[in-house]
Amino acid sequence: MQAEAKSGSFKTERVDDGVVLKPLGDWTASAGEPLARQVDRADLRDAQGKTLVIDLSDLGRLDTVGAVLIRRLVEQAEAAGAKARLQGASAQHERLLDALDGRGQEPAPTGPKESAIFATLADFGAGVVSLKDDVVLGVSFLGAVTMASLRLLRAPWRFRFTSTVANLQRVGLAATPIVALISFLVGAIVAQQSIFQLKNFGATLFVVDLLGILVLRELGVLLTAIMVAGRSGSAFTAEIGSMKMREEIDALKTMGLDPIEILAMPRLVALVIAMPLLSFLASMSALLGGGLVAWLYGDITPITFLQRLKDALTFQTFMVGIVKAPFMAVVIGLIACTEGAKVQGSAESLGARTTSSVVKSIFVVIVLDGVFAMLFASMGI
Repeated sequence: MQAEAKSGSFKTERVDDGVVLKPLGDWTASAGEPLARQVDRADLRDAQGKTLVIDLSDLGRLDTVGAVLIRRLVEQAEAAGAKARLQGASAQHERLLDALDGRGQEPAPTGPKESAIFATLADFGAGVVSLKDDVVLGVSFLGAVTMASLRLLRAPWRFRFTSTVANLQRVGLAATPIVALISFLVGAIVAQQSIFQLKNFGATLFVVDLLGILVLRELGVLLTAIMVAGRSGSAFTAEIGSMKMREEIDALKTMGLDPIEILAMPRLVALVIAMPLLSFLASMSALLGGGLVAWLYGDITPITFLQRLKDALTFQTFMVGIVKAPFMAVVIGLIACTEGAKVQGSAESLGARTTSSVVKSIFVVIVLDGVFAMLFASMGI
């Protein structure tokens, strides 16, 4: 039993304890179809109950197609009742055949399956460890920003004014329409719902007090922080993450430049300047929307609305809200920059870190607002 010995063929020889099959020539994709027909026609009945040795010592080039056909010979021999084994394979051929053996196989279970309770506890523990790592990284980054600020105070000509102005335009001016629109709509909705409930008690006029205090103390700055986190924070993370993927940050370090000064400081300063201004704009827009609804839905004239607003509000009410804006800006900037620095070399990592930046920023901003609320309450403000 012998096939013609040419490139991409094989021959078989009978020995005392079985059969030796020797692939010859190049077993590659170019000869795949003729080889497949030869392999399918191979008669291995003589090896039944014996050993079929596939001797690869005379094999030329081998690619994935050829490796699949060799494995098919092994399977045919085992199906015919023979014990098949390979010998004489070069190191390169052996690596390819070993890699082919592992295709599509699931890793074997290493122990009993964990229960849902233990899996939940494990996920919770992993989350706690991740939270600790985030806090450590955030504090380290804050320290680096503080040191960079001190260096810039000693050498203010190193501060990147052009980059800061460009970021201020993106964070502040470009965000003005969406911040004003959303705040206007939220103010109108709050006023409408408040009037709807207060009518039952004949206290419709108190909607002005409720709207003014709520917007100036909490709603204006909180809405602005959430929108800035979703709009600008995610952009900062994506920008820094893309630079990390393209090794541009490593290039800055190689040139002796500080990435904190070049990338983080202009963005943080722009956020700290823009947040109070946007918060003021959001508060005025929300009051405008609430005043319009109060006029059309609650029969409260603009003059009455403004007079009541003047009596209900003080400068302290305004400052309680606006003083939180710079702190929220710093938190959003720090989280955005640290998440960008954690991006690895894949687009999936960039997307995950951008999402994480927005979620963490909104969560921390809300927690920070609650901390300020308790602080001002304890101070009687």
